Amino acid sequence: MSDLQELYQEVILDHNRHPRNFHRLAGADRIANGDNPLCGDQISLYLKLSGNKLEDVSFEGTGCAISIASASLMTEAIRNKTCDEAKLLLEQFRKLVMGEEVAIANNLGKLAVFAGVSEFPVRVKCATLAWHTLNAALENRIAAPVTTE
Repeated sequence: MSDLQELYQEVILDHNRHPRNFHRLAGADRIANGDNPLCGDQISLYLKLSGNKLEDVSFEGTGCAISIASASLMTEAIRNKTCDEAKLLLEQFRKLVMGEEVAIANNLGKLAVFAGVSEFPVRVKCATLAWHTLNAALENRIAAPVTTE
């Protein structure tokens, strides 16, 4: 296994073992729930907005290492971004894990650790669950089931 793959694996395992922003956010303006019925991953995402800016974000949930690590890294990446910036990041992340634009990884910082997910199509839904839930929260929808990708 290459050093880079080992580093990526360590980042994912670290964020799974010690997820960042893993708590119910008091005073959240938007709450959305995401569910991946195929593997049982479930998350609740909490957003606190200040105008069009994501002032604070957190999540709770259960799932596989990919799902929890993706949610953890996402919350770090979108905090203090505008809603439009978060949606752009969402689209870039989706393209990365679908293998549509691997070169985009250079622009995604730590989120680039998910570049290899495209090689495991069954894991794409795990990696994108938090992001679909983010989209639901930004659109002020209540639930975001992940059924297709």
